[in-house]
Amino acid sequence: MADPVLYSFRRCPYAMRARLAIAAAGIRVELREVVLRAKPAALLAASPKGTVPVLVAGDRVIEESDEIMFWALRQNDPDDWLYAWRENRPAVEALIVENDGPFKRHLDRYKYPVRYPDENIVPEDQRDAALEILKGWDRKIARGGWLFGEEPGIADYAVLPFVRQFAFVDRDWFDAQPIPALHAWLDAFLASDRFAAVMPKFDPWQDGDRGIAFPEAA
Repeated sequence: MADPVLYSFRRCPYAMRARLAIAAAGIRVELREVVLRAKPAALLAASPKGTVPVLVAGDRVIEESDEIMFWALRQNDPDDWLYAWRENRPAVEALIVENDGPFKRHLDRYKYPVRYPDENIVPEDQRDAALEILKGWDRKIARGGWLFGEEPGIADYAVLPFVRQFAFVDRDWFDAQPIPALHAWLDAFLASDRFAAVMPKFDPWQDGDRGIAFPEAA
């Protein structure tokens, strides 16, 4: 049986969290790196909306990154990323929704204000609104080192790629903010083998090519 196909883009935080879960589960996929300005026909045939990540597993197409995470971890979860979700599903899912909704909205308008010409964006206002969300997460992390206790879980790896993107808009400003637990949490992630394993650079995939076996050790 052919490996599932994952259409991905290295720097996209949604695709990043999908790769993190797939790598944690040790499920081998055929990774196809997409150039977003030249989307391959196979991607558009599988998912006409043309965003990444998209996972094609047999006849099933999964177009949402959080669903890809659960797809992988429900098959194999050696590090028990789903523990907190099983114990307190509403809280874990609410935090991911907060990331994908309000935090991502502020992040986009802080990082890419020119994309919203009709909204009279003040980037600093968007930055400060996002920071208020991060302060809440910082208080949670301070209790045990991770968002939901002393061990990492799906919530951490679902939101870390977005916090990374926010931090690097202006790293000096970010590092000066009073969120020490969140700083340590993010820095540990960025220095980890887990992060490095999902961030190698791949050549763009084109229709007719064979994708990359991912993760390498699967």
